[in-house]
Amino acid sequence: MTEQQNLVRDISDTALWVAYFRARETQRPDGLFRDPYAEKLAGPKGYEIAAKLPDGDKHEWAWVARTYLFDEFMAREIREGADLVINLAAGLDSRPYRMDVSPNLRWVEVDLPQLVAYKEEVLANDKPKCKLERISLDLSDRDARRKLFAKWNSEAKRIAVMTEGLLIYFTPEEVASFARDLADGEHFVSWVIDLASPFQLKLMQSNMGKQLDQAGAPFKFGPAEGAEFFRPCGWLPKDVQGFLKTAAKFNRAPAELLSLLPEPKGPMTRYPWTGIARLQKQ
Repeated sequence: MTEQQNLVRDISDTALWVAYFRARETQRPDGLFRDPYAEKLAGPKGYEIAAKLPDGDKHEWAWVARTYLFDEFMAREIREGADLVINLAAGLDSRPYRMDVSPNLRWVEVDLPQLVAYKEEVLANDKPKCKLERISLDLSDRDARRKLFAKWNSEAKRIAVMTEGLLIYFTPEEVASFARDLADGEHFVSWVIDLASPFQLKLMQSNMGKQLDQAGAPFKFGPAEGAEFFRPCGWLPKDVQGFLKTAAKFNRAPAELLSLLPEPKGPMTRYPWTGIARLQKQ
């Protein structure tokens, strides 16, 4: 295999890459967020991926916008009374350490065993600001995740869920199944997700798809309906924000992409859109 093919060995390596972008934004004097843990979480491998992968750091604006929007959406969920935050496929997220949250808030992270082990090792000497738990689980195991969802539903009254960078690796059928499983719990009240349009999905597949295919992590999900995809599964879209629009607001968007603004209304099947959606339980 070539050096480039070896860069992203599996889906866990993409978490190192994401942490690299958080570290870069943190270094800026006008950073939209501060993540003092990102640099050590990214490690040398995260920086290597960004430096050596084709276009490895070209879309920094989008990663920064994604982090910023998830921060804003989850902060709002907590202000509105969430007593349990569940981060599914948490990767190397450090929000329980860096966000301004109550020490009584319960926060649960779920991810693959190797990612959980790595994160616990790197952050062993750091203290989260809330009651943090970590669970090792492959979320494609439906029976196992349904048992967890039922357990959490019995333990909390207002559950806010986030899936950052997860759904794109599932087929539409798998996403629908996942959404229905979450909707089954009466105390699961909100779900914050990221999405790509069909056109953007094709761009991502052509630009990064080969490397991720080889790593066993192909991009699959970019629904033509956008956030409306989730309505038949029990979730209503309440707030949708695009990465490009957000990046432009804070002078992060590349000049060559500003002509794409304003974003068109309605289905974005032929528009390169990525963004965040807050879904509310029906």
